[in-house]
Amino acid sequence: MDGILGKGRKSGANCAAIHVADVERVQADLLPDDDYVSVASLLRHFGDPTRVKLLHALESRELCVSDLAVILDITKSAVSHHLNALKLSKLVRARRDGQIVYYSLDDDHVAMILKTGFEHMRE
Repeated sequence: MDGILGKGRKSGANCAAIHVADVERVQADLLPDDDYVSVASLLRHFGDPTRVKLLHALESRELCVSDLAVILDITKSAVSHHLNALKLSKLVRARRDGQIVYYSLDDDHVAMILKTGFEHMRE
């Protein structure tokens, strides 16, 4: 058999590749494992419906914690908790105006992820 064995695996598939050229091309395109960990960490926020709803609420305008609490019908403490996690993952940003902190999506990529998710769900 002219297949190649899985390379650099500590565990996993112990078999020969069937389509060697395809396997080699895909392996060459793989990113470092840290990149996959980072993306998974980012996307885990989209697994929480409250956080997705918060992000969607911020899609069209910046809002403060109190307004978000009313919109989502949850406590200000819960909103702050979720916003802190989203801020640490660079999904939202904060802007202080006196004593009020306003939140908005960090950039257009976040809105694009939301839009793509909603479109995919509706297909």
